[in-house]
Amino acid sequence: MTDFINLGDLIPRERDLDKVAIIDLGGEAGARAFTYRQIDDMARGVARALLKRGLTRGDRVAIHSANRAEYLAAVCGIMRAGLVAVPVNFKFPRETIDFIIKDSDANFVFCDAVRRADVPNGVTAITFSEEFDAFLDAGPFDTVQPAPREPAMFLYTSGSTGIPKGVVLSHQSHLWVIEARLTQDISRHRFLVAAPLYHMNGLAVSQLVCAGHATLVLLPQFTAASYIDAAERYRCTWLTAVPPMIAMMLREADRMANADLSSVDFVRMGSAPVSESLMASLKGAIPRAAITNAYGTTEGGPVVFGPHPKGLRQPELSVGYPHPDVQTRLVDSDGREGDYGALQMKSPAVMNGYHNRPDILTPITADGFYRTGDVFRRDDNGFHFFVGRVDDMFVSGGENIYPSDVERMLERHPDIVQATVVPIEDDIKGQKPVAFVIAKEGAPLNEDAVKQYALKHAPAYQHPRFVWFVEKMPLSSTNKVDRTALKRDAEARLRIPPPPRGRGLGGGPS
Repeated sequence: MTDFINLGDLIPRERDLDKVAIIDLGGEAGARAFTYRQIDDMARGVARALLKRGLTRGDRVAIHSANRAEYLAAVCGIMRAGLVAVPVNFKFPRETIDFIIKDSDANFVFCDAVRRADVPNGVTAITFSEEFDAFLDAGPFDTVQPAPREPAMFLYTSGSTGIPKGVVLSHQSHLWVIEARLTQDISRHRFLVAAPLYHMNGLAVSQLVCAGHATLVLLPQFTAASYIDAAERYRCTWLTAVPPMIAMMLREADRMANADLSSVDFVRMGSAPVSESLMASLKGAIPRAAITNAYGTTEGGPVVFGPHPKGLRQPELSVGYPHPDVQTRLVDSDGREGDYGALQMKSPAVMNGYHNRPDILTPITADGFYRTGDVFRRDDNGFHFFVGRVDDMFVSGGENIYPSDVERMLERHPDIVQATVVPIEDDIKGQKPVAFVIAKEGAPLNEDAVKQYALKHAPAYQHPRFVWFVEKMPLSSTNKVDRTALKRDAEARLRIPPPPRGRGLGGGPS
């Protein structure tokens, strides 16, 4: 049980404050090390300075920057002062960034120098590299004790299906996340984080590292080469990433073959489906590491599943058994519960709601369950397996097709590294699947071979009608495969006009 009361004040002060908390590989001056004492002092300085500037409890403060130590210090200081942190996705177009800052009512922004121009006119901004140190107001500070359900942060969803939504998350919700994860002493570990801090994956892991008195190795952004180099150079023991990031790392075959990753004990993948081929390749590359396939959502939190209560071994592609403090149910399109359907879940981590969006029907049921929009199946032992997004599912000739089902089948082919399936319009079938494929280097693979493999290993309606070989998949701002971009690519290759307005398919999970 943790004793933390404010999500911005996670430093265990009874432990060594001179231990390195963050190895920052961003910023402007190369690698920088920050101790827990330094991070604590910066967070206090942020809290004091913001209140001195006239901000009052509940005001929103945005952070618009690549990953860096000052980013996390700012988030902590904002929350300690009773203010609300609003991380902004810097990969969004400027008009969307402008919308988020205005929608959240943020009247103050921390940013890095590269993104200073994105801050809307009339909003006060402090640039990390140029103004941050002078902005800090050194001295003691009594951390605010939040009221029940008091907001700590707004995390805006990716907006792939429309206007981004501000997910309102309380202090208590994510303190519970830390408590649920912090079941053992993790202080010896070095966690490598390259996922953006505006996304739940990277931010929640960073908060866990702080609470557990471990060390965070923080990359400004993900590239496969820098990720491998950082893991090796800083002897990281815990890798965290979304599956496409791991897939890109594994494609750096020469670099991986020469890298010493013997320090890695754990690899945790989440936020997107994991294929059999990716799991096998990762095991081959880092054989001594324990690999976890996890699941979470921005709205429902990163802790939903875990170990089986009877100690049963988790199947490789399963996301686990429901956490003891989480209630789950699988509901079909007719509202019946069973072993297959859309996941609804209830836990202490579920959001308060969406900020300023009365136009959206709440995804919270009358009895407090969050409708995730993700389809799962459950086996006889209660282990859950991700099937696909309700929004991604399409109908071809009367048959429901989940792209992830087809992708997992294709990726069992020994010469296919990665596959992504998207629908295109068809006059007869309504829609039909097509595939983008990354083949193993030098593999004698062609379109017909992929089609024949699919026809042999899956129902005929699932086989991709067109197959295109690519060097890499486009990624969204959260490092997931950008299905919307691939769908546009497919339409352009086939010169298919876009569907009538209002008929478009949805995108991936938040």
